[in-house]
Amino acid sequence: EFLLLNHPLDCPICDQGGECDLQDQAMHYGSDRGRFVGQKRSVVDKNLGPLVKTVMTRCIHCTRCVRYATEVAGVQDLGVTGRGGASEIGTYVEKLMESEMSGNVIDLCPVGALTSKPYAFTARQWELKPTESVDVSDALGCNIRIDTRGTEVMRILPRNNEAVNEDWISDKARFQYDGLQRQRLNVPMAKDAATGQLRPVKWEEALARVKDAMAERCPEGGRDMKAIAGKLADAESLVALKDLMNRLGCENLTTESQVAGLSADVRSSYLMNSQIAGVDEADCILLIGSNPRKESPVLNSRIRKANYEGVQVGIVGEDVDLTFATAHLGDSLASLKDLVSSSKKASSAFAQTFKQAKKPMVIVGPGVLQSADRDVLLNEIHAFVEAAKTVVSQEWNGYNILHDAAARVGALDVGFVPSLRSEEVEKKGKDKAKFVYLLGADDWSEEEVPEGAFVVYQGHHGDLGANRADVVLPGAAFTEKPGLYVNSEGRVQAARRAVPPVGEARDDWKIIRALSEVIGEDATLPYSDLGGVRARLAQVAPHFASVDVAPEQPMWLNGQYFGAFASKVKKDAKAAKKPLRTPIENFYMTDVISRASRAMAKATQARQQGLSA
Repeated sequence: EFLLLNHPLDCPICDQGGECDLQDQAMHYGSDRGRFVGQKRSVVDKNLGPLVKTVMTRCIHCTRCVRYATEVAGVQDLGVTGRGGASEIGTYVEKLMESEMSGNVIDLCPVGALTSKPYAFTARQWELKPTESVDVSDALGCNIRIDTRGTEVMRILPRNNEAVNEDWISDKARFQYDGLQRQRLNVPMAKDAATGQLRPVKWEEALARVKDAMAERCPEGGRDMKAIAGKLADAESLVALKDLMNRLGCENLTTESQVAGLSADVRSSYLMNSQIAGVDEADCILLIGSNPRKESPVLNSRIRKANYEGVQVGIVGEDVDLTFATAHLGDSLASLKDLVSSSKKASSAFAQTFKQAKKPMVIVGPGVLQSADRDVLLNEIHAFVEAAKTVVSQEWNGYNILHDAAARVGALDVGFVPSLRSEEVEKKGKDKAKFVYLLGADDWSEEEVPEGAFVVYQGHHGDLGANRADVVLPGAAFTEKPGLYVNSEGRVQAARRAVPPVGEARDDWKIIRALSEVIGEDATLPYSDLGGVRARLAQVAPHFASVDVAPEQPMWLNGQYFGAFASKVKKDAKAAKKPLRTPIENFYMTDVISRASRAMAKATQARQQGLSA
């Protein structure tokens, strides 16, 4: 009764209706009438930005959102002002809630005071069909629930998994779903020879155009071809495209950005060997060329939790605000010497902690992996790891790679990397590819797609890749197909079909299988159903047979691997002394889905203006 004393009778127009804790309490224990008479209190709504909607008259002052913002998100934005009956939850002065995980307050709020602004007045909870899936907006692989109505994704919520994302997801994972409705490719298209414009065609004609272009442009077969995989490619399409290209004699397979040069030979050289939950065990954490607040906000909150419990965190690279106390050691790798020197003089407090740590954790981020002198940097980092005896021991492996895209580890696991010969040819700039196959790749550089090459784009959004293409093959987004993704720690997780593909779009591996059949008998892939593709995946990499289970610890072979790797790096080569910084400029727009999202555009605008939009 006291909770309902000032609570408005908003249930018919409240987005929390049907999943409201207060409704449940009143239903189980409440009376059918109230004994209080008089005026109900009203409170002015606060403006927290374009993602979180507030109706503060409904607030019951549980302060869950205040505690979450302060302890988990790490932003001192929310608090209680006033006393007694005049108490209010707010931001003290009107400002944007500056957190990449602000949407989680919606799940925590037991009433309808904090709800989703993009989802407002669109659906009721009992109308929605839930589907368990995984998020592909970063490489952490957060577990999510996709709620759909008919053929439309209505909202995305987090799903508990203590080993990966606990109960949280990032704002990009939660709110980018409206991008699935915009700028979609829903019919095959081919460039008109007369006008130079893309026009809709039948699937048979589109695949025949690709076959003819291969025969015409590539007289030497696969040597003139190239395939580039994008950030959101699932493992099934990656292995299908690799098998097709290999059958055609093409070994020039890359992922967009300079991560393409990473070797797939040793799994422990490109994974988070400590695993995500290992952050809770570490007693000292060192970030090299990484800004987890942008690359993986949920991992950043886990590091914050460790820091809250007394674990020191050091940064080598750009000095950034991670929402918790950090020790900035320097901009370049030169600052690592202090951490392994035997001298006790002029040693920083963090260096002393690192030397004494029994389970130190080193996280190498995209600032290193996508640097022009990556090989030199990795060589220096591994020499440092070898010198710091406690980073890798019998009981603990603290060498970790943090990727920035969902498809990176899966591509390395299936061997979607260039052969040594094709890598050397690319570096010399000779024999440029005349036929380029883009599998959802939209963030490539101009050098990767030579001018005059015939370009096939297979994907689900009209972005940079489709704009450059001669033939467009419409694929399915991650919500529209069953697919396997591997996160940064090597955990294989399944995304499930929540809605059907739009228009004439098809599952990506099916398009590649159909194309192989059109090309001819020699190229036809030997599998024709999802079970066959996954059997092929398990044949290439056996861990693909273990879906949604904790990954096995990869064997530590980096000593031998980097010994051979060091021989490739020029002896006198030294890393440039520029600061190591993350390649992600705008957290809210990193792939084709988030770039097409209106909610992410509004969040970007609000963050740039520094006030709510």
